[in-house]
Amino acid sequence: MINPIELVIFDCDGVLIDSERLAVRLHVTVGAELGWPLTEAEVIEKFGRTGIYRYFEGRVFSAGEVARGKPAPDLFLHAARRMGVHPSACVVVEDSKYGVQAARAAGMCALGYAGGLTPARWLEGPNTSVFDDMRELPRLLAGA
Repeated sequence: MINPIELVIFDCDGVLIDSERLAVRLHVTVGAELGWPLTEAEVIEKFGRTGIYRYFEGRVFSAGEVARGKPAPDLFLHAARRMGVHPSACVVVEDSKYGVQAARAAGMCALGYAGGLTPARWLEGPNTSVFDDMRELPRLLAGA
């Protein structure tokens, strides 16, 4: 791992919060079926009400901002560049095989979160620590 860490990059969907467009549409559809009709804008606004958004405002980067998505390193390199941090001082928290591959290709350490749908074996590899409980994250970052 690296020392010191200057930037931790979180994959949002599946790691931090289900915020991707597909998840938003799913929230709208399921909500309507349960009698809680919401628009996409209302679902996104509720994300802001969690209090989490203020910590990430201006620091959320999307694959739409780069030429190639994961497993290419473009998105993580873009995030590091925008935040003014060298890739070697970054740690990426990811829950997908292609996301972990992108982090490695960017020259960043990867913390592979296997507490969701992705099997741990898909996340294993060089410069990667795999974990399945978010309570382990502070310890892993402290040891990075």
